[in-house]
Amino acid sequence: MITVEVYETADAWDALVEEFAGHPLQHWGWGTVKGKHGWQAHRLAVLDQGKAIGGAQVLSKRLPWPFPPFVYLPRGPFGKLVTEGRYRQTLVEEVRRLYRPLVISAEPDLEGRITWKGWRQAKHRILLARTAILDLRPTEDELLAGMSKKTRQYIRKSAKEGTVVRRATALVDIEVCLAIYKLTAARAGFALHGDDYYQDIFKELGEHSPVYLAEHGGEVVAFLWPLVANKTAFELYGGMNDRGQAIRANYFLKWSVIQEMRQRGVERYDVNGLLNDGVTAFKKGFIPEETMMVGTLDKPLSPLYPLWVYGLPLAKRLVRLLRRR
Repeated sequence: MITVEVYETADAWDALVEEFAGHPLQHWGWGTVKGKHGWQAHRLAVLDQGKAIGGAQVLSKRLPWPFPPFVYLPRGPFGKLVTEGRYRQTLVEEVRRLYRPLVISAEPDLEGRITWKGWRQAKHRILLARTAILDLRPTEDELLAGMSKKTRQYIRKSAKEGTVVRRATALVDIEVCLAIYKLTAARAGFALHGDDYYQDIFKELGEHSPVYLAEHGGEVVAFLWPLVANKTAFELYGGMNDRGQAIRANYFLKWSVIQEMRQRGVERYDVNGLLNDGVTAFKKGFIPEETMMVGTLDKPLSPLYPLWVYGLPLAKRLVRLLRRR
């Protein structure tokens, strides 16, 4: 018998995510953060004969009339729901019962292309499908050898300049990071959440959300902020100021974080998307080979879905909000 169980405690849910090597966006804390900023979160496990075989953190957001809620599975589902339609359909029916939604948009943590019966490639994506993922299982020497010559040179240059990397320990550190991030956003032209959003991530995700600061002469000049599960690290945010750029602090910082992830036993380091810009060139210096993820898959559950996808700018506005960094 296939059933669904709603998880009510963070420890039990995160243990399930880790058991199936789920993505850090499936951690309880991420849903808690989203719940404080306009979403509702349910953590649903699918059981076969009483044994959990996978699940999904399900986020829902209300839409303006006449649309029912929008449901999103960030880098989910996980476990056998990815490969077996009967389990996936059980989840769909439970989501339908809970929300009566417009659509379920899923972005599974899978590379390449897949076909799920009744699902379609979404017209509007949330996370970028084009990314780069570093396999952390080789030795450090092997990882360095796979990087570009310039990247290796800048790692050494930054280290010789006296760059020091440490973990953020308090909200005052996050305030310093946000000051740098606002400069980065202004240069690159992307929108940000309010400060409280990032503060909530730091507070709610704890060890699943370490923030690393690069200091030079006692000044924070760059930061890098990943989310971390037992097998996967996923870059959320990062930035540097002019001084950090001058000494290439971001190179030594990223290499230091990669080393830390290896020590934690993480096997995959995902840079969270590639565009055709200078940041992409920087990322590809560490990971020359690109990866194409499955992308965004939609399960339409309302007759209003075609209007949502093809007829309204509202959909595009919502997706822009979802992508906000």
